[in-house]
Amino acid sequence: MTYQNYSLKQLQQIDAAHHLHPFTDHKELRETGSRIITHANGPFIYDADGTEILDGMAGLWCVNVGYGRDELADAAYAQMKELPYYNSFFKCSTPTPVLLSKKLAELAPKGIAQVFYGSSGSEANDTALRLVRHFWALEGKPEKNRIISRKSAYHGSTVAGTSLGGMDLMHKQLGGAVPNIVHVMMPYAYELALPGESDHDFGLRAAKAVEDAILEAGADKVAAFIGEPVMGAGGVKIPPMSYWPEVQRICRKYDVLLMLDEVITGYGRTGEWFAAQTFGIEPDTITTAKALTSGYQPLSALLVGDRVAATLVEKGGEFYHGYTYSGHPVACAVALKNIEIMEREGLVDRVKTDTGPYFAQALQERIAGHDLVGEVRSIGLMGAIEIVKDKATKERFLPAGSAAVTVRDHAIAQGLMLRATGDTMILSPPLIWTRETIDMACDRIARALDLAQADLRKK
Repeated sequence: MTYQNYSLKQLQQIDAAHHLHPFTDHKELRETGSRIITHANGPFIYDADGTEILDGMAGLWCVNVGYGRDELADAAYAQMKELPYYNSFFKCSTPTPVLLSKKLAELAPKGIAQVFYGSSGSEANDTALRLVRHFWALEGKPEKNRIISRKSAYHGSTVAGTSLGGMDLMHKQLGGAVPNIVHVMMPYAYELALPGESDHDFGLRAAKAVEDAILEAGADKVAAFIGEPVMGAGGVKIPPMSYWPEVQRICRKYDVLLMLDEVITGYGRTGEWFAAQTFGIEPDTITTAKALTSGYQPLSALLVGDRVAATLVEKGGEFYHGYTYSGHPVACAVALKNIEIMEREGLVDRVKTDTGPYFAQALQERIAGHDLVGEVRSIGLMGAIEIVKDKATKERFLPAGSAAVTVRDHAIAQGLMLRATGDTMILSPPLIWTRETIDMACDRIARALDLAQADLRKK
């Protein structure tokens, strides 16, 4: 029996009875009922009522080539017919992860040529944490195991991912984090820059927080610094251009590994295949997932730099780590086809030279001046809109986050799916968006802001 045999109300009732959603207030959801998304095409999703919604979040930061790509479905079907599954244990492999590894090594920043597969960004970050600590143990420095991360960082929802991340509410529910992980200030100039401080100087100050944490612990105790090139789920916080070069200099000075989390920014989001290339970073590891398959299959890839890989291979013996679905042949077949589509259609270059700059211009010209907007910022096809009560003082509406939710709900009602995180609206659309789609989105954002303003001023 297919879902078409059920009414919307029946699906919502079953959902409420049996389905626990991620990052959800379940009592609230069950009072209102889920929005049931039934199909999608190109940049649009459709719910069970037939409502067309422009997807401003690429699913969840992942559907870069848009919906309805028959080539991806065909690639999955063909691989399922030939070999639906075999593991990468027992000294075995299958063709698609072998070929995907070669392709990722070609696309990755210089000095990165090894790949370890999982099924999610959370798994990739778990693997990166274990690998980095194992690396230092193999190098005879097991005490060099502290990881420096940042406040409001998001590195996944597993125990290790939550511990690496810097989100207080997640930590409270964890009830005990992985030890030896510390969090320093984030490069969020809108709220943390001092009066009169330039972006350049703020970037250096935010980077110095990393150095201070290294010195406090002792460089002989610090394994690595982990960071998203652009903090995604924390609110699309884009660091000043002075930040990453200084962080990299600091890490090299103290022989601290540099771990990048590109689960969101990888595969074209910033106008390069990896944001490491956008910011000129030379990392030791890069965690990726999401857009690797455009969300058509669950797959993550931890890209491992030459230094770490050489030690693992030459000194490591057996690495006691892995997953049932590491290098899943169907997921890897879809990833290969997804990358082929992105290359053939020039999507990454389009973001860099056309839609990315136009997106930035449209947000500045059409959204930034609104009374509710304290700041807009973007890089590639990744943007943020700060919602404020007072533009001059940056005062927020109370309770915290409520105004952004009001804007979000109006945006969805106007036919645009975007996300509220704290007091920030965030966008991460499919890379197939055009100038016309961007104009459509800005029209709907502007209407949502007007409607939200009327609601908020009544309170």
